[in-house]
Amino acid sequence: MLKRKIEKELIEWKNKKDKMCLVVKGARQVGKTYIIDKFARENYPNYIYMNFDEMPSYKSIFNGDLDPETIIKQITLNIQNVKLVPNETVIFLDEIQNCPRARTALKFLSIDKRFDVIASGSLLGINYEEVPSFPVGYVENLELYSLDFEEFLWANGISEQGIGYLREYFEKNEEIPIATHNKMMNMFKEYIVVGGMPRVVDEYITTHDFSRVLKIQRDIIDNYLDDIAKYAISSEKAKARECFLSIPKQLSKDYKKFQYSLVEERGTSRKFAGSLMWLYDAGIINYCYNLRNLELPLEGNSISNQFKIYMNDTGLLVSMLEEGTQKDIIDGNLGIYKGAIYENIIADIFNKLGKKLYYFEYRNKLEMDFIIRYKNKVTAVEVKSAENTKAKSMTNIIQNWKVPQGIKLSSKNISGNEIVRNYPLYMAMFIT
Repeated sequence: MLKRKIEKELIEWKNKKDKMCLVVKGARQVGKTYIIDKFARENYPNYIYMNFDEMPSYKSIFNGDLDPETIIKQITLNIQNVKLVPNETVIFLDEIQNCPRARTALKFLSIDKRFDVIASGSLLGINYEEVPSFPVGYVENLELYSLDFEEFLWANGISEQGIGYLREYFEKNEEIPIATHNKMMNMFKEYIVVGGMPRVVDEYITTHDFSRVLKIQRDIIDNYLDDIAKYAISSEKAKARECFLSIPKQLSKDYKKFQYSLVEERGTSRKFAGSLMWLYDAGIINYCYNLRNLELPLEGNSISNQFKIYMNDTGLLVSMLEEGTQKDIIDGNLGIYKGAIYENIIADIFNKLGKKLYYFEYRNKLEMDFIIRYKNKVTAVEVKSAENTKAKSMTNIIQNWKVPQGIKLSSKNISGNEIVRNYPLYMAMFIT
């Protein structure tokens, strides 16, 4: 059983005195149904589960009036042996994107407050014209991603105490014992290959068989392609598929700004921008925007039509590459993809820490992998796949662009000074 951080957040939500309905969003197969079902069974005397994908007939419960009394009556008519006891019951509406009226009903169930309600799903298949109204201001949202590196360490038997031990070195800026450092670098490489999809991680910790890991990952990729065929509107199906399949090509370039011409010769934003947004809404990709100026707030300086695209799970990205890539990563021989894979894993870690992703590129002469707010300052982040951390870009951006501090992430141990610090790649999880 995989331990997830969201379990604590679910308990905190349950204990609120004036809670609203909870919506848990996330890409397919990140474990939403499993973790919510586990939480509901362990914390409530009465539990009602409705999956609108498996049981389309449940949609009829919300066909009429959406006041709580009508909904309660319809639940008791349509589901046998249910107990709706106020303050002791949780209702789990799974795959809610398949029942737009249930999404609207969350507003009225939030106001009613007799029953705890959790909805889960993605934006796949939502026809916005079919939703009478969205419950804006009446729901609380949580995002569930695939396992982050800390959760991956838990799954592999590393305790919270052990991770706290690493954090102390990070905070004190002290070099880590070499044996510990080497072990963590090896586990980080394994995380790059395996990623964080629960089925994949569970297979890995059970068998340590990378070939079986790869098969499951490629099954998930096939499922994503099936979702595109099933849920994307007709005009977007082929375009969304081509955008998705172009991601490895996009990231193999030295200059990683997304180029529509790699999706299709003479491809344009007008043709493909909507398809990319569909993949983003589905939780498959994330945007990293270029900045006009290196000043806070970063969002106010972002350039909306200049961006890089990263996969939200690096293990899935690796599975899209040629045979033998897994071994190359473990051995440290990545060829043209080394920058792409290490950038993608750091983007994934930052995203799971709740950071919006930004980079800086100036006239094809200067590029910094990421720009973040850290300790309330603009911070340049450079990602290296080896121990060689010498780079002109960091020096240039600090000296000429008035960036007050920088972080270099590589396979090198902790070093540096107050202005530029070198941290091992695995310590990106502490840059909060």
